Amino acid sequence: MSTQPTSRRSPLACPWMAALSHRDKVQPTRYACEVRALIYDRTCAWHGGALSHAWAAGSRLYRALGRIDAARGVASWDEALGWLAELQAPIDEVQYWGHGKWGCALVDRDVFHEAALRRAHPLHAGLAALRDRMAPGALLWFRTCETFGARRGIAFAERLADFLGARVAGHTFVIGFHQSGLHGLAPGARGDWSPEEGLAAGSVDDPERAKPSSPWAPRTVTCLTPSVPPAWFATGS
Repeated sequence: MSTQPTSRRSPLACPWMAALSHRDKVQPTRYACEVRALIYDRTCAWHGGALSHAWAAGSRLYRALGRIDAARGVASWDEALGWLAELQAPIDEVQYWGHGKWGCALVDRDVFHEAALRRAHPLHAGLAALRDRMAPGALLWFRTCETFGARRGIAFAERLADFLGARVAGHTFVIGFHQSGLHGLAPGARGDWSPEEGLAAGSVDDPERAKPSSPWAPRTVTCLTPSVPPAWFATGS
C-alpha cells in the first residue's frame, strides 16, 4: 500500500446534494445498451470531511439525470473490479470519484497505479477482465486529484490506455466543485500536456503539492459536467 494522500478534496462536495433522497438505491441490472458505471470511495464517511456522503448523493443525482446506469461505493479496488465484472457487458464508461495523487488513484489506502498493469500484481486479473468487457471507444475517467499530473501521471495515463485499449481521462489539479487540468488519452496516443501543469511545489519528477482547481485554470469543468469534451482527448493522429 501507498501512503495516505495529503489532499482530500471532493469531486462532488456540493452541499445541496446531501438533501437528495436515500430511497434511490442503484443496483446492477440488465440494460438495453452499453453500461455507464460509477464507482466512488465509500470509506470517507467519518474522516476527510465525510466525502463519501457527498459522492453517494452525487451518484444518485447522476442516475436521476440519466448520466449513469449503475453506481457502487467500494472499500477497495478489488471490490470495484469485482462489481464491474458483474455488470452486463459491454461497458461504455466507468467514472471513479475518490482521492488521487500523481500517477495513482486511491480507495482509502488501496492504490491503483502503473504496477497494477503487471501480470504478477493482484489487480491485474480484474483489470484484464474489465478490458475484455469494455465497448469500443469506452472511457475510464478518474475524477480524482492530480492523478494525471507530473511525469508519473502522464506515464500512468499512457500505459493504462494502451493496456485497456480504451480511452482514459484524469486531472492534473486538486479538484472540488471545479475540476481543472482535465485531459483524455486514446490508446496508442502520448500525453500532450505539460508535466508542470497543476504543480505547485516540487518538480515534475518529484512532485510535492498540486494547485487547487479554479474557473480560470486550464481544461476546467465542474462536478456537474457529465462528459469529457471530445477535443480534450489526445489521439496521436
